[in-house]
Amino acid sequence: MAFVALVAVLPEYAVDMTFAWKAGQDPHFAPFAIANMTGGNRLIIGAAWPFVFGLYWLRTRSRVLQLEHGHAVEVIALAVATLYAFILPLKGALSLVDAAILGALFIVYVIIIGRAPTEEPELIGPARAIGTLPNGRRRTIVVGLFLYAATAILVSAEQFADGLVHTGVQLGLDEFLLVQWLAPLASEAPEFLFAGIMAYRGRASMALGALMSSTLNQWTLLVGGLAIAFGLSAGGIHGLPLDARQTEEVLLTAAQSLFAVSMVSSLTFTWREATALGALFLVSFLIPNREFRLAMSAVYVVLSVILLVSQRENVRTLFHAAREAIRHPGGAGAEPAAGRHGT
Repeated sequence: MAFVALVAVLPEYAVDMTFAWKAGQDPHFAPFAIANMTGGNRLIIGAAWPFVFGLYWLRTRSRVLQLEHGHAVEVIALAVATLYAFILPLKGALSLVDAAILGALFIVYVIIIGRAPTEEPELIGPARAIGTLPNGRRRTIVVGLFLYAATAILVSAEQFADGLVHTGVQLGLDEFLLVQWLAPLASEAPEFLFAGIMAYRGRASMALGALMSSTLNQWTLLVGGLAIAFGLSAGGIHGLPLDARQTEEVLLTAAQSLFAVSMVSSLTFTWREATALGALFLVSFLIPNREFRLAMSAVYVVLSVILLVSQRENVRTLFHAAREAIRHPGGAGAEPAAGRHGT
């Protein structure tokens, strides 16, 4: 699941790393790396999560999406990454220390979920044709397709990034907002498509788990990668600086992520929560000014605290499920969580 999530967000990695590399040589590009990252994260949580629930409801008419016990690991890892993200606005920069800490968190997460047993995939169409080939040919084709796609993404990333900025200048639009929302709409499309297909096929729990893993990817590898790319390009150990606008955007994104984590801390995702997540995202998208960003951050944090306090028993269950998933990886993933019903 972590590998699938990583592959799905490769386009965003390419665009973000391009902006971070350019920022090391021209400070004008520094805000755009943060813009793309925050926009992508908020789009996944605020739009993709409700989208998955909507498809789940259309197929089942159930008002509660039950997550599996194994997803407790994703929830806790995302919670840790989110809490660390609140430190970044206070520091005013993304440093190599941040990259090391966030990278270590992702490695620990991958090691833990890597111990879980794999499921036999349901292959159809071209995937099934490739899957029936002998091992050697199948692996060669899969690696070749991956390298071809990665090359296409890397070759086009710089032109795409520059084109966005130049378009904003020529049309008199806010370049930051253009990079923040238009770029993620394109780069997150594979993630939306994958999650939507899984939800439509009755695997909504897996789809939401993939989205959580993608968000974790971005808070760890992507954020850490921005600091590394900037440092290599600038030829020093200085961190990627965050100005006032970037600080507010990171704070708002972390607050939204905390709100989402508090929702699934019960290992369930209800229709009310999906609606609230989508509605608050839409409001924050339509009113992009400084005062509102700070106010929305406060609203997200307050709602998160209320949720976590009101369902503190479920939080204990979450940690118990995570411990079981770590100790007995073969028996923790398939059992549905005992959360709220019919909420």
